[in-house]
Amino acid sequence: MASVPARFARRRLGIVVLIALVVISVFVSACFGTRDIPIATTWQAIVAFDPESSEHLLVVNQRIPRALVSVLVGLCLGVAGAVMQALTRNPLAEPGILGVNAGAAVLIACGIAFFSLTEPVDYMWLGLLGAALAGAAVYLLGGVRRGTNPVRLVLAGAALTVVLGALTQLIIINGLEEVFDRYRHWMVGSVAGRGYEVLLPVGLLAAVGLVLAFALARPLDAAMLGEDLSRSLGGSPNRVWALAGVAVIVLAGSATAAAGPIAFLGLAAPHLARLVAGVDHRWVLPYSGLLAALLIVVADTLGRVIPPKGEVSVGIMVALLGGPFFVYLVRTRRLAQL
Repeated sequence: MASVPARFARRRLGIVVLIALVVISVFVSACFGTRDIPIATTWQAIVAFDPESSEHLLVVNQRIPRALVSVLVGLCLGVAGAVMQALTRNPLAEPGILGVNAGAAVLIACGIAFFSLTEPVDYMWLGLLGAALAGAAVYLLGGVRRGTNPVRLVLAGAALTVVLGALTQLIIINGLEEVFDRYRHWMVGSVAGRGYEVLLPVGLLAAVGLVLAFALARPLDAAMLGEDLSRSLGGSPNRVWALAGVAVIVLAGSATAAAGPIAFLGLAAPHLARLVAGVDHRWVLPYSGLLAALLIVVADTLGRVIPPKGEVSVGIMVALLGGPFFVYLVRTRRLAQL
């Protein structure tokens, strides 16, 4: 067994490698799309921007912010998923379990159907509001004020998700054809058209959520032992649940508002992180966020490169690429080891 300093050095090296891979994937993502741009031109667009060059404008104003939004969405979903699995002590938990996705979906459906909204930035603000309201409702319905009970909270989230999902379908089915067309493009999860107007507010919210989640890394280790053991170790389960819940709502709400509901990342990334870094949440959280960020940027790039015409939404590509790989890991290493 490796010594503690050796494990620390190995995990720190892994973080550095993952950050480097994310940076490289962002650069590669800026090179490819419906119109491929040479690597040298892409580099020049970053270090010596020429506003007269259409290729430089494409890289700086569209592809770089799109790739950075993907990184933020991955970081948010990866960290939120790790926090949710620790809180609920459930390896199948993911951020949507708090009804965040359903809350965002119903308000965005209302915005499209009743106010004819079409811009991603409008979807973002409505999505944030819907996610926050749904998360607060799940906390109240789950009776968190009466104590921490993962089962009660999960059931409240599942029930609210069903109700909000039915309400969303009711709005879409009774809307015009263009309402359904706009909604389905958001529903599959996409970062197309996301620019700096989305990147900046989502970046600020993501920073708040990430700082809060990382500050709870050690309390999450205690929370995984159960409420009684956590109290015996000097922890405050109710405070941890409240703060971690806020972190999940901010992170998952920001990601869903920016890119729509993207499944799988919040579920699989924490398992992959524990496979690499162990169970200490000081390492699980950054590993989970970076792995999710790397996967979503790669998926978005491939979604633009593989189809001969048009592009495949990142939500679909993440599921197509990540699902089989996750099943392979489960079959070869057993879920308990993950």
